[in-house]
Amino acid sequence: MSPLNIKGITEKDLIEQCLRGERSSQKELFELYAPKMMHVCLRYARYNAEAQDFMQEGFVRVFKYLSQYNFEGSFEGWIRRIMINTALKNLKKKSVSHEFPGLDNYKERSVDPTIFSKLSEQELLKLISELPNGYKIVFNLFAIEGYSHKEIGEQLGIGESTSRSQLVKARRLLQTKIYNLKKLAV
Repeated sequence: MSPLNIKGITEKDLIEQCLRGERSSQKELFELYAPKMMHVCLRYARYNAEAQDFMQEGFVRVFKYLSQYNFEGSFEGWIRRIMINTALKNLKKKSVSHEFPGLDNYKERSVDPTIFSKLSEQELLKLISELPNGYKIVFNLFAIEGYSHKEIGEQLGIGESTSRSQLVKARRLLQTKIYNLKKLAV
């Protein structure tokens, strides 16, 4: 655990203060991690207000289960997992469709790898956010968070093959979007 730059206290000290119910420490912890966690929630949400709801509910869970954090591994990673699980739980409640028909006949186009270097991180994240929710969720879990298809299947209640299929379709759609951007740029 690395030291924080907040009043010279370590992350462990901050967590222990939160566990003792010190409101100012809870506020500090929230303010420290909220910006990063908002980015995580935005990757799963359809719009900003939904991401804010995911994050708020996620932090309620962080504080509720903080005593279960055992100081092994990254605390930020522990919070991130809670945010992802909260977002997925809420999306499941809303019965978000995991299929987007009609892409099976799309022809895969070769995309010049240099186009990726010309896209900013924000532009790429915007393209990902425009994916249908089922594709976006699987793409984020696999490509960004590093989950396996087995783990994604367990998280979403789908088969591994469905996860693979959603990833392939997400990639195809992203390739099409990037190809169209390339055409516009020329």
